[in-house]
Amino acid sequence: MKKLIRIALIVFALGLLVGIAAVWALGQPYEAAPGEKFVRIGHGAPIATTLKNAGVVRYEWQVWLARLMNPSAKLQAGEYRFAGPASVFTVFDRIRRGDIYYFEFTVPEGSNRFDIARLIANHGTISADDFVKASADAASIRDLAPNAPSLEGFLFPSTYRLLHSTTAVELCRLMTNEFRRQWKKLDPQHEGDVLKTVTLASLVEKETGVPEERKIVAGVFTNRIARNIRLGCDPTVIYAALLDNRYEGVIHKSDLLRQNPYNTYQNAGLPPGPIANPGAASIEAALHPATTEYLFFVAKADGGGHVFSVTQAAHEKAVMAYRHARHKAG
Repeated sequence: MKKLIRIALIVFALGLLVGIAAVWALGQPYEAAPGEKFVRIGHGAPIATTLKNAGVVRYEWQVWLARLMNPSAKLQAGEYRFAGPASVFTVFDRIRRGDIYYFEFTVPEGSNRFDIARLIANHGTISADDFVKASADAASIRDLAPNAPSLEGFLFPSTYRLLHSTTAVELCRLMTNEFRRQWKKLDPQHEGDVLKTVTLASLVEKETGVPEERKIVAGVFTNRIARNIRLGCDPTVIYAALLDNRYEGVIHKSDLLRQNPYNTYQNAGLPPGPIANPGAASIEAALHPATTEYLFFVAKADGGGHVFSVTQAAHEKAVMAYRHARHKAG
């Protein structure tokens, strides 16, 4: 009997030592290899296996033990960034707290999809080519704009929280979803032609940054379209050059003369689609243009907005004044 008791005590002591050692092991920092590791924990995913394969923990059983010690903990799905050695306790606690990694990505109003591609490429997560390719597919917006040539205009400018593993397609979806939310606020009755409205809004966005001018500019373009006068909008010429991969930072005379559906110097009416991604204010202006007699506008030499004119003669006078002031300024 005494022998059995001694054996039992030895087994208990050994088990206690093993348990202590196991718990001690959970508190020891570990890193399979130096460097950043981005680990995406999915809903229902085998967390222990995922962490082990990523080199964040040494053994799967360590995560199981941590889970056994915290049975009520709710582990949160998401992407986690690990940089440097960390104990299993630390890793487990971060997932329990939902210390999810993300970075903020801001898209300024008036950015076109090529601008956005360059901006996201600077973060090193999505290549410019991948974003351009994803944004060329308008399938996700067809229900709102059946004839949209791409997602241009529907990639709403805002600040987005992205994961390291966010794909170009996922980013496009985030941006078009935000467009949908904004559009519902601006046009709750869905009475207008979405593509035409957003196209007009994109021209307004690129032509003026002065808030009080947006509806006037929209009114000018509306008046010119109604009278079958070509819009002569420089930003559409730039966009045409971008699509042809030949824009060099300035507009050449050959650009103005080039036959391209987006060139509003050569074609009457709106271009086939938006030339940029307008903000809410420009969309609002396109939905509700100012009632005006203006048919022309030219930038003021000091950059403080535009001079609007009703007649060609008045416009030419304003253009001459602009050129004279610029020449005088050197």
